Amino acid sequence: MVSATAGALLAVSLTSKPLMQANLSADEAAVFDSDRISGGGLRFSELTRPVNILVMGMSVLPPDVQNAPEETKNLGYLPQVNSFDGLADVMLLIRFDPEKKKLVMLSIPRDTRVEIEGQGMKKINSTNLQGGPALTAKTVSNLLEGVGIDRYMRINVLGVAKLIDALGGVTVYVPRDMKYQDDSQHLYINLKKGKQHLNGEQALQLLRFRHDENGDIGRIQRQQMVIRALIDQSLNPTTLAQLPKVLNVVKEHIDTNLTVEELLALVGFGARTNRSNMQMLMLPGRFSEKSEYEASYWIPYKRRIHAMMAQHFDLETETDSLSQLVDPASLRVAIQDNTGSEETNLRPLVRSLIKAGYRNVYIAKSSGVPLDVTHIVAQQGDGNSADLIRNSLGFGEVRVESTGNLGSDISIQVGKDWLEQRGLFEETTQP
Repeated sequence: MVSATAGALLAVSLTSKPLMQANLSADEAAVFDSDRISGGGLRFSELTRPVNILVMGMSVLPPDVQNAPEETKNLGYLPQVNSFDGLADVMLLIRFDPEKKKLVMLSIPRDTRVEIEGQGMKKINSTNLQGGPALTAKTVSNLLEGVGIDRYMRINVLGVAKLIDALGGVTVYVPRDMKYQDDSQHLYINLKKGKQHLNGEQALQLLRFRHDENGDIGRIQRQQMVIRALIDQSLNPTTLAQLPKVLNVVKEHIDTNLTVEELLALVGFGARTNRSNMQMLMLPGRFSEKSEYEASYWIPYKRRIHAMMAQHFDLETETDSLSQLVDPASLRVAIQDNTGSEETNLRPLVRSLIKAGYRNVYIAKSSGVPLDVTHIVAQQGDGNSADLIRNSLGFGEVRVESTGNLGSDISIQVGKDWLEQRGLFEETTQP
């Protein structure tokens, strides 16, 4: 199947528009590692070393580009255009690690305040507008302790709905009613709360909505939710065989310095990776205060970035690594009711954690997604501490992702399995 898929992909690459649409100078190309990432000969579809891929989701309006299409000028609104020259609306650094059989996705909020070479302190989403993928890669590397970036991929928002449709849509639980209207861009979002199968356009509405208390950070959490759902539903041998068809649908909306063979190796690795070894992180930080800056920013926490990069991206450091055990008393543990019940008594769970040495335990607002199995979410990427809590409780599953309470280190999203455990906890935690 892999060989047949590879042959079809090579046919696509030889008979259609190349995937790389940018013209990088020699200096810009040198920002990325040029060494091979896949094998030769019969091993062309296998990753041979860990690889870091910078992925950018582009949302481009006519004012962002110098020569906007003529048909966009008299519409009375600003339509999305198929270009890669605008702001990077979404930014991910994805690590494919064949040595550890692990895949790590780090979301970088678009409002992250960083120093951009030659531009000063700005939001990181402007790097692509100022200097394309090379300047973006430099800025991301500087932000993340000098991590190397091997390749990049830019995906225009116009291709996202097509991609999801080509994969057959996606089934997710929409956590709340979402309604938003922006006539200036013809952006209309109207989704109802509940589990549903979304087509590409509906999924794009879910991905673009950010008009709640968490703004762009809440949007990142929903992006992670959709990505995980797509992985669970689509990353399998059957979909791998459909890759040439999918690529043909979206290739005009993609710009990347990955070769088709390298793309095949990455997708093949993802299809073989155990879902428990797929981790989704978010850049540690906080919202800026209104009194700090004229614009709103996501302010990075350098110490936590230091630790996160050491554990998940193999950057060697002498101290502060999350691989070292963290004192339970210092952890912020949020408990969220995701049972779907109107009223659930979570106090026995709180008392059990306090008894086990966790001093900063609090009940937080539910994420809104009902769960059958409790998720113990390593919100800041500290999977070791999440494992310890799982072992202490005796139920639930650990998720290294950023879909929990923003102010927590660990979020316990309590599912329906708690209803079976509650009696035991009530007996063992009586005052």
